[in-house]
Amino acid sequence: MNIVFDSSTLILLAKIEILRIVADDIQIIIPERVEAECTAKESFDGKLISTLIEEGKIKVEKNRKREIINKLCKDFKLHIGEAEALYMAVEKGRPIAVDDLPTIKACKVLNQSFTTAIHFLINIFKDGRIDMQTATVKLEKLSLYGQYNRRIIHNARKRLEGGD
Repeated sequence: MNIVFDSSTLILLAKIEILRIVADDIQIIIPERVEAECTAKESFDGKLISTLIEEGKIKVEKNRKREIINKLCKDFKLHIGEAEALYMAVEKGRPIAVDDLPTIKACKVLNQSFTTAIHFLINIFKDGRIDMQTATVKLEKLSLYGQYNRRIIHNARKRLEGGD
């Protein structure tokens, strides 16, 4: 499966150290601007993302429709990297991985399917790739790094515990 990623989800998955697991399961596609945003710093997550790009686990592609991307920025108040990722997902007919609220709202308006870092965490737990204790620690890290409200974290915890 191919999924287009925004920098928010890519960085969150790297920070909680499950990006490599996710990259083993799916083909991650990112626009050039997202690559620049994610690899600009000499941080752990930036280095991991660079390594996965070098290994071919993350594919970087060019966006050519500047006028459409600029319109998405203006209409939905998105940053350029978010708009590029959203446009790429729509153009390719692929879901987008995003944890940025304005982009999630744009997905809902455009009827664009999306997923989040929490969804990836829950899925790899349910697939038996990590145990409950590890999943709980990673969810706690997501609550620190991400800008989730308490209800989302509470619902994710319930899903990890088997409460759908």
